[in-house]
Amino acid sequence: MYEQVSHSLLNEILDELKPEILKRDLRHFYTRLGANFYAIHSLFHLLYGGREDFREQMIRLVEVMAIQYIKRSNELEQLDIEREQNHNWFLSQEWAGMALYSDCFAGDLNGLRDKLSYFNELGINMVHIMPILKCPEGARDGGYAVSDFRDVDPRAGSLDDLSQLASSMRKRGMLLTLDVVVNHTSNEHAWAVKARQGETKYQDYYYIFQNREIPDMFEETMPEIFPETAPGNFTWDEDMQKWVMTVFNDYQWDLNYSNPAVFIEMLDIILFWSNQGADIIRLDAVAFLWKKIGTTSQNEREAHLILQLMKDCCQVTAPAVLFIAEAIVAPVEITKYFGEDAIIAKECEIAYNATYMALLWDAVATKSTTLLNRGIQSLPDKLDRATWLNYVRCHDDIGLGFDDADIRLSGYEPHAHRKFLVDYFTGVYDDSPARGRPFGFNKKSGDVRISGSLSSLVGLEAALEKDDPDEIDLAIKIILLLNSMIFSFGGIPLLYYGDEIGTLNDYSYLDDDHKATDSRWLHRPRINWDKAELRYQHGSVEQKIFDGLKKMIAARKSIAAFADFNNRELLEVENPHLFAFLRTNPDRPGESILVVGNFDDSPQYLDLSKLGNRGIFEYGQIRDAYSGESPNLFKDQLVIPPYHFYWLTD
Repeated sequence: MYEQVSHSLLNEILDELKPEILKRDLRHFYTRLGANFYAIHSLFHLLYGGREDFREQMIRLVEVMAIQYIKRSNELEQLDIEREQNHNWFLSQEWAGMALYSDCFAGDLNGLRDKLSYFNELGINMVHIMPILKCPEGARDGGYAVSDFRDVDPRAGSLDDLSQLASSMRKRGMLLTLDVVVNHTSNEHAWAVKARQGETKYQDYYYIFQNREIPDMFEETMPEIFPETAPGNFTWDEDMQKWVMTVFNDYQWDLNYSNPAVFIEMLDIILFWSNQGADIIRLDAVAFLWKKIGTTSQNEREAHLILQLMKDCCQVTAPAVLFIAEAIVAPVEITKYFGEDAIIAKECEIAYNATYMALLWDAVATKSTTLLNRGIQSLPDKLDRATWLNYVRCHDDIGLGFDDADIRLSGYEPHAHRKFLVDYFTGVYDDSPARGRPFGFNKKSGDVRISGSLSSLVGLEAALEKDDPDEIDLAIKIILLLNSMIFSFGGIPLLYYGDEIGTLNDYSYLDDDHKATDSRWLHRPRINWDKAELRYQHGSVEQKIFDGLKKMIAARKSIAAFADFNNRELLEVENPHLFAFLRTNPDRPGESILVVGNFDDSPQYLDLSKLGNRGIFEYGQIRDAYSGESPNLFKDQLVIPPYHFYWLTD
């Protein structure tokens, strides 16, 4: 029945389109629409079925999908078909990513195209370009305050430049990841401008209120995201003489997804960028998509329904495209963004593993893996056709959103332990070599996060200032140790630009009035390409880190057990300084890799005989798949040097 309804709706739409557009072969579209229409109609009805204009909006939704399908290039349509036939393609161990700002990395998109050989040299084949859409000059929030969702910011280049970059990347077998900010717009976006001018249609695109009555009810339970620089969740607009919901900054207006027109607009935008050649769309701030009085207005059920609907619609028009959920939320919430009630991902195929990232930093500060082990045990299993994005650093801060129960079970008091971590990584703690800075201090709760580059947080900046070769080597070992954990854990490893050459904190942001109050700019540097050339100088910091990561990426790609098919077993070891897990080849269950990392500054040992009958331990000869060397063994005791890791196989 629903397939008949879908054909009826589509025919109704196609009758209104220009005849020359209909020359496109629509067989694949019809097939996908028929397969997905029941879910699309059901979800749209759950969200908007009570509205009088439901059928009109439903027709408009299908129209958007059809028009964007017609606009999709033959090359991208062929990619859709290939990936439908190999729907687990992104779970392969062969992917390795890097996130970057195009202007800071290479000046603009054309400069980035000229640097593709750099990625090939390192082994990177997925590039996440941070927001490149048009933004105001000052109030930009690093590109996340969008004033035009359908054009590239002139400072980055043009749509033609992006098209050429995407084409060049496809020829090299590289994936392009682009951001779409789905939660809010800039207050200079055309919708906001029209809302200010009194157009009711566009005021309904946002949460706009005549007085403080409803905003005050929201404020009772909603947390503050940027309490230092943008306290509260509402901003008074002088032009409208009304209050606007602004969860992030006062110049970022939250979109109202209880209005179906907003959903359809944003779906159209997602499909537009899919048609520009994006293989992966990173959906920003997805936890905030549905607002409800009396709640935190995060992780609401309707937010998940919206994402499911976006995914089902994208499956019709551009099934080759994956979604990343940018949801930095509690461990019990994060896996829901894969699709809670499905076997395969029905929302986003990829999610940031922020929990793992924060736990790794805890292990660095404490030299103990107690909380790391317990936190990973509490991390829910992911779906079969979904994967983690594992990272050590990114453009954002390091949050300390560990579960309080896990902290207590690890022997710490939650408030005191978080304070220790902040003090350690901001250099307040006496024995700390870290050079981070606090971010987002909340006077009400005492919560605070951490900014800083990977190299400066592990002590490389301090070691270079002291010109201490031993401390420099120690910092490099920690950098490689942390990356070894994300490259072997299961998922897509994501480097942050500059980390591959040991880029330090960039303090120049303090000289820019638009950035000085936001310490995250500390770790958003402009790449010094003269420094990058030092990767060819034997013995330099740049060479040791770059070559170490290059070798790591190459080794990862050759290890089938590192593909992500829920084939990881966390190992309970008695030594509190070690983190160990087993990865098993899904096609050859007897083929395993033992991953073990030592987070202490002293050698540690692991008793292999206590790990049981697990493949590689049955044999006397084992080797490190990363270095190709045999590790130190005393009988069944494996000796792991300070801040060292092994990827062990027989």
